[in-house]
Amino acid sequence: MKQGNHSRLLCFRGLTFLAVVIMMTLIGCNPAADETVHLRILHTSDVHGHVLDSLPRIAAYAQACRDELGREHVVLTDGGDVLQGHPAAYYYNFVDTQSTHIVAAAMNRVGYDVAAIGNHDIETGHAVYDRWVSQCRFPVLGANVVDVATGEPYLKPYEIVERDGIRMAFLGLITPAIPNWVPQNLWQGLRFDDMVATAQKWVPMIQEREHPDLIIGLFHSGIEDGQGIQAEDYSENESRMVAQQVSGFDLILYGHDHRRHVEQVATPDGDSIFCIGPTSTGACICQVDIDVKKDRRGRVVGRTINAKLVDAAGMEQNISPNDTLMLAENWFPEAKAAVEAYMQEPVGLFASTVHERDAFFGPSAFIDLIHDLQLELSQGAVISFAAPLSFDATIEAGMTHVSDMFALYKYENLLYTMRLTGKEIRDFLEMSYDLWCNTMTSADDHIMLMDSVLDGGKRLGLKNMAFNFDSAAGICYTVDASKPDGQKVNILSMEDGSPFDAGKEYLVALNSYRGNGGGELLTKGAGIPLSELPSRVVASTDHDLRYHLIEAIRAKKRVQPRTRSNWRFVPDEWAPAAIARDRAILFPKGENAWQH
Repeated sequence: MKQGNHSRLLCFRGLTFLAVVIMMTLIGCNPAADETVHLRILHTSDVHGHVLDSLPRIAAYAQACRDELGREHVVLTDGGDVLQGHPAAYYYNFVDTQSTHIVAAAMNRVGYDVAAIGNHDIETGHAVYDRWVSQCRFPVLGANVVDVATGEPYLKPYEIVERDGIRMAFLGLITPAIPNWVPQNLWQGLRFDDMVATAQKWVPMIQEREHPDLIIGLFHSGIEDGQGIQAEDYSENESRMVAQQVSGFDLILYGHDHRRHVEQVATPDGDSIFCIGPTSTGACICQVDIDVKKDRRGRVVGRTINAKLVDAAGMEQNISPNDTLMLAENWFPEAKAAVEAYMQEPVGLFASTVHERDAFFGPSAFIDLIHDLQLELSQGAVISFAAPLSFDATIEAGMTHVSDMFALYKYENLLYTMRLTGKEIRDFLEMSYDLWCNTMTSADDHIMLMDSVLDGGKRLGLKNMAFNFDSAAGICYTVDASKPDGQKVNILSMEDGSPFDAGKEYLVALNSYRGNGGGELLTKGAGIPLSELPSRVVASTDHDLRYHLIEAIRAKKRVQPRTRSNWRFVPDEWAPAAIARDRAILFPKGENAWQH
């Protein structure tokens, strides 16, 4: 080749390469540069109906993140249990059933992108949660909530959320332990499959169908698999188990156990992912920042994920004074007025003040009022079981209102009347007091079963959940704190003085949570198979127990709370001083009460 031709060829090739580079630059395809997309996921869970007081704070923080990063880079999720736990939710669940549900309206205003359903949402019944789901402007997920007629998920199993070219698949799962707590008529036609098995089915399907850049678990199930309901086929708290046993997840957002928790969990692939959950009632937000690195062909070549908890206190400061729509006082004023009017409806006159804190240390007028009403409302029950549900509620003497009834009885349980033998009653109480009462070896020991909690272990609190501390009415008994577990309860007689017979069958009044196996006092404690519990139910109320308590007190017009004095802690030489010490720890003067 002649030198001139060679030079012209080199020049042509150089110009061609330069043209290609210019063209790629013009269309944004710099071959030397990778692209990093920054995303932020905000996650709440277990808001429990506090939508008019807590969600404005969440909205303020979410909006601040959207202003900082751009709306395209922020995703807001919720992990369920929003329809129960606050009068506003109750009012729109069961009183005003025609208006748009306040929980749907508030979550729509905040701008949620996707949510999972929770067990307390299911316990409101089909009419309530079906209506709520239909009114939400975001999908409510539940891959393991299965329609038994079709074998397909009753709710949407997953959702694809795309942000700035990044495809995120959110897989929704709920704890399968719902049949242990919730009457079947409230979830008629459904079943709740194991979370691990369901995730193993759906993750490969999502990968094949959707080719997402990230797969994120959105779970309503706690982190500690050794705690809660442990059935043969499933566990109540499976979030960590899913991370450990199912490949493909990049992140798990969870709720249900009301724990502030951030943990990196080893996966089957030898990697690790974050599992993060907030506490309840909107007290904090899970914040997950994700940097996704893509090569020039748009393929994901790397991910960096960091997770933390952000306290919700003071988030209102993020609201611009000009943004009047976001200010809490401007959230749904008509709904607030309707709820307030309902809460101020008079119920009945209380002749004396009752304190729930008394219930931890012996018979109390607070719990005995519930016992009395349960025995009156039940169909022939001679024994009642009840536990403190709010930890430190007080109802003042004088005219009470609907709002006070939410302090007296926190949950929307039904009232069951069940058949139990004397031995089952005793074994039930043994487990209750084993959760509640320490085994004392000296006069200086705690009588409550305590544990170091919070503040780096600097404070003591109850080791177990107080709503499983059932006492009984209708029988006389002692609880010996010096005896080992399983040997503390000594039933002396029926309250009318007649003998108590371990071999006899009795009718017992108790709430539906307990009657369906909640807390396992009937199954693990009394030894009744879970499958047998429905056959033991003689009668059930149609309305929740709080509704019936309200109606019963209205009918009486005046209530004289009394303490039944049918049981006590012993030994007498240790118990009184130990009770005084532990009472001062759990309810210190001048400080707010605290619940583990």
